Amino acid sequence: MATINLRVFYPWYTHDEFVEVSDEVAAELFADRRYQKTHERTIRRNKVLSLDAEDGIEATACLYSTDIPEAVFDMMERHCGLCHALNSLPEKQGTRIEARYILGKTQKEIAMAEDVSEEAVSKSIEKGLAAMKKYLNKFNFGG
Repeated sequence: MATINLRVFYPWYTHDEFVEVSDEVAAELFADRRYQKTHERTIRRNKVLSLDAEDGIEATACLYSTDIPEAVFDMMERHCGLCHALNSLPEKQGTRIEARYILGKTQKEIAMAEDVSEEAVSKSIEKGLAAMKKYLNKFNFGG
């Protein structure tokens, strides 16, 4: 039997938690940890040479192309505020606003997918946008 520290393998452990596991399980955990480290190192090396870093930096740079760092920071702060406001909504309103404005679906498509009336979707989106505006004004985002 081997004793392992769960904090080493699972990031949600905030303190040391030692458990005994079989030698096979311990060997598998350590092998996976080595694989993960190798994979992270490979990704880090390749990101330096690639425009496809998958962390959104390039997309953001293209979207907010400007030479003024303060303008980029301001736009990113507004984006963050919008995300917080969207996440503050009840689930139905949030998903409907996301479907309408982020995914580009029509209110009719949303209503058909949820099997509700178009008017219900319209009112939900309207109330959600009003709540987002109130949230943004309350926390002075984007202003």
